[in-house]
Amino acid sequence: MPLDHSAPAVLPPAIQPPVVLRAVAGADHVLTAGALAFVGQLQARFGLRLHSLMVARQRRQERFDRGELPDYLPETRAIRRGIWQAAPVPTALLDRRVEITGPVDRKMMINALNSGANVFMADFEDATAPTFANIIAGHANMLDYRDGTLTHDDAKTGRSYRLGPNPALLILRPRGLHMVESNVIMGGQPVSAALFDFGLSIFHNGRALAASGRGPFYYLPKLESHREARLWNDIFLFAQEQVGLAPGTIKATVLIETLPAAFEMDEIIWELRDHIAGLNCGRWDYIFSYIKTLRNHGAYVLPDRAEITMDRAFLATYAARLVKVCHRRGIHAMGGMSAAIPVPGNPAAHDAALAQVRADKLREVELGHDGTWIAHPDLVPVARAVFDAAMPGPNQIRRPRQDYSSGARQPAAPLANG
Repeated sequence: MPLDHSAPAVLPPAIQPPVVLRAVAGADHVLTAGALAFVGQLQARFGLRLHSLMVARQRRQERFDRGELPDYLPETRAIRRGIWQAAPVPTALLDRRVEITGPVDRKMMINALNSGANVFMADFEDATAPTFANIIAGHANMLDYRDGTLTHDDAKTGRSYRLGPNPALLILRPRGLHMVESNVIMGGQPVSAALFDFGLSIFHNGRALAASGRGPFYYLPKLESHREARLWNDIFLFAQEQVGLAPGTIKATVLIETLPAAFEMDEIIWELRDHIAGLNCGRWDYIFSYIKTLRNHGAYVLPDRAEITMDRAFLATYAARLVKVCHRRGIHAMGGMSAAIPVPGNPAAHDAALAQVRADKLREVELGHDGTWIAHPDLVPVARAVFDAAMPGPNQIRRPRQDYSSGARQPAAPLANG
């Protein structure tokens, strides 16, 4: 039966509900008895399985450290070579040409939602310092976004911030599967930060967002395997049943930002085929993952990161394969973040930064990406102009990309067909 949000969800008698160790402003509004019990349900049902997947990550890294290289999985060859597509992308997500990312700080959320971007990714992960106060404040802001009451009055400047008439669509990024929320304990152990962020958001906001056609939508960070995607899919199925949403209502975009995941793109889509809307090129974390994964392989040392641009072979191949796989499976291929940002007060540096962003976005749209990321509101018109000129439709999903091939086998440049 769907949860009654006016009453606490019920945990099995043998399971103690989560305990909050720290009092912060807004917690009573966010951490209601029902919301905490729902997080407890997620932790009780999926916590041990999540732990086993994190152990599996460690074991695989040990194999890499002993000399093994990432490769396609022979047991999933039929999935990679099969003719199939994911469920259709919902109308609200058809046009994602410009996505702005940022923290869940109240003022910055309003600015991002008003930026003119198609989508705002509200980031509980990389863009938000994970203090408990910040996390709880972010979830309180999500409640106000749900209710249309997200406002901010700045006492220092006297400025008022209100949402405009056509705000961006919000997609929430919870923290990664490898992280814990140490301020909330269950059974003597901290709960999963990913389950905490997802659980609070879907419990409080899921039905309202679904009723308005605004979600619930998520970005899933740091996945390393299709088995982790399978876990998320099972979490979605359970949450939808408990909250009272039809199967497939939740839609997720997976960041391909780890080297092992680059070899399992088809499999990740397959596991989430009823809930997936796209894959995203998380280039900076992908470079870090390359370094971490191949740390014992002297033949794969990288130069200074400032020299590693997306036209380098292993990154260009990774992006091309992502586009090819996504379009073959009927979902969006989202581009990554440009490192350049506006430089106020320095016209020469400012113009150079905008030129770099234009070139980066032009490379993405010509490669076949259906949208791109920016981190500053002033870059919205820059990115939009590039995509509008080259992509007249809402996306390029129907434009197949079967001609890419990476040639010789390289561990960071997955082959075209696996």
